[in-house]
Amino acid sequence: MVRLTQLSKTYSRGGVAVPAVIDVSLEIRRRDFCAFIGPSGCGKSTLLNLIAGLDRPSSGDVILDGRSTKDLTSAEWTRIRRETIGIVFQAFHLVHGLTAEENVALPLLLRGEGGRDLARRVDEMLEMVGMSRRRHHRPGELSGGEQQRVAIARALVHRPRLLLADEPTGNIDSHQGAEIMALIKTLATVGEQTVLLVTHSDQAADAADYTWVMQDGRLVMKTERMSGPVLS
Repeated sequence: MVRLTQLSKTYSRGGVAVPAVIDVSLEIRRRDFCAFIGPSGCGKSTLLNLIAGLDRPSSGDVILDGRSTKDLTSAEWTRIRRETIGIVFQAFHLVHGLTAEENVALPLLLRGEGGRDLARRVDEMLEMVGMSRRRHHRPGELSGGEQQRVAIARALVHRPRLLLADEPTGNIDSHQGAEIMALIKTLATVGEQTVLLVTHSDQAADAADYTWVMQDGRLVMKTERMSGPVLS
């Protein structure tokens, strides 16, 4: 599903080269749930942005479903995100003037869908994330956990094959965070999504099939569920 080959990203700050991701190579199979964990500044969010096409690598390649993305245009990346990728952010990024159901409907509207099929799919997703009764509420009227549930429904409403979650529990308490991770794991299993999670939380990472530890822009250790660490 996702293959990274010698992927690197370097930023220039004040004329100084700052490496964020350094020579990352790995393969993530379809329906895997993989977590990247490490301290702030280790490069894990940059890595997710490169996979999503929200940032461009300095070198290397992101290969999605066997296709190199090296030469994709911005328009082609936009189409891939609308059709193939769902993204859940720490900051929710809901549109504050819209209700929960209107926020969930956005990805389908952007693809030109409408009518009864759109309404049915939005209903299904709100039910799956437990937000049907709050469908007419706007983000300012929802708790952090409720907003993240709406964001998850929005990320999955177009049935993406790849779900990227960047610190999805970072702005909610530990109890809500555990509920959100259980929800992501359940929904991804039902929808057969491949999930890439970025987190600094060991508790959140426990939901994954395996975890990569990042340090100073590099992958340094892989830990599989119910097994010991594998040094890279």
